[in-house]
Amino acid sequence: MTTEDAIAAEVGTREGPVYVRIADAIQAAVLSGGIQPGDRLPAQRSLAARLAVDFTTITRAYGLARERGLLEGEVGRGTFIRSTAGEEIRSVVDLSMNVPPQPFGISLAAALDEELSRILKRSDLAAVMAYRAATGAAPERAAGARWLRLVLGEVDPGRVVVTAGAQAGLNAVMQVRLKAADSLVVDALTYPGLISAARQRGLRLIPVEADEEGMSPDALEAACRDGAKALYIVPTLYNPSAGTLSETRRRRLAEIARKHDLVILEDDAYGRLPDESMPALAAFAPERTFHVATLSKSLSPGLRTAFVVAPDEAAARETADAAHAQAMMPAPLMSAVFAGWVQSGTAEALLAGVRTEAAARRAIAAEVLPAARGGANSLHVWLDLPARLDRLALAEQARERGLGVATSDLFSAGPPPNGLRLSLGAPGTRASLTRGLKALAELTA
Repeated sequence: MTTEDAIAAEVGTREGPVYVRIADAIQAAVLSGGIQPGDRLPAQRSLAARLAVDFTTITRAYGLARERGLLEGEVGRGTFIRSTAGEEIRSVVDLSMNVPPQPFGISLAAALDEELSRILKRSDLAAVMAYRAATGAAPERAAGARWLRLVLGEVDPGRVVVTAGAQAGLNAVMQVRLKAADSLVVDALTYPGLISAARQRGLRLIPVEADEEGMSPDALEAACRDGAKALYIVPTLYNPSAGTLSETRRRRLAEIARKHDLVILEDDAYGRLPDESMPALAAFAPERTFHVATLSKSLSPGLRTAFVVAPDEAAARETADAAHAQAMMPAPLMSAVFAGWVQSGTAEALLAGVRTEAAARRAIAAEVLPAARGGANSLHVWLDLPARLDRLALAEQARERGLGVATSDLFSAGPPPNGLRLSLGAPGTRASLTRGLKALAELTA
């Protein structure tokens, strides 16, 4: 059944003005599965002819459906069902999944379409879809080095490994640099994927407390006296409490790591999001740092691409072999898309759009939940809860109201505090985000 057929089948069951009936039919077709997110709607003149109505009626119907958050349009490409249309209809708001929002002022779908077209025109399809070297193709490693220049300075692409996401990169580094029973220093609240991977490898986690900026040097020194072998850290907008280490703090942590001969696993997932990027820890201790940078938080998780910058080429090859054994390779087509975006400037344009939208959403969170903490361009905020509110009970109440939230238990390497991480990027629209945050504010009042 075509989208036109699905809409036509629903219109006859509706009542009210024709344009409202058509908008209602689109909504019903989405709910029933007759129309899927990403489907192109029929041209307005075609649908007008099919339903025997005038062009203006279809224009009003599409406009109403767009106001409801069901549609998005792209000049020259047509009108499509939004990827989050079901969320808008069901009033479900996901504040638990930490993904970047759709970039403001530039279409991610159009950028992907254009780059794929360029790739297929200038490349042999078999070459693009073939297996890659363990480190990744040379153009993709060069693109990664160029992308990270603002946080790392000039990087030899020979030190860069392309992996299928940050998790694959972190796992590879742990495999080659750490052994079972080694101790890994982490923030008391940290990335759950790292907690899971470290425990599966039999590593001993040493959780240390942080202030609003992040891990304290004194806490790291104390952990080193406890036999630490390595340090895992998210220096910018760290997950989950969104603190950012100052340059002074980064230098000091790098000095302590050098003093105690720690391996540094720097997970800089959010490093490119602030308007002004800060030097990574790897810039201060390059000889011992494995810098891992995913595109999942800055551009889109659908790219499934991350870069590991190793201390030297030998460490890069060793890391690449470990990553290759686990996940073979990232999707070559997506890696090629990113490399093309870097060359054309599209990657930076998309990043600017994500920053703008993230800042707008952070401003909404600041207005609705002023107690929540997070940077100006943060994709998430942290909310401490008063002792009278139990986080697990609150999460269940939120779920019953159509809200998804993440409690501190998910991120805790030690005893969990009473708090929530709230992701701002997943809701499809700012209106949806506002609705969700207001509902949560009522629950916590």
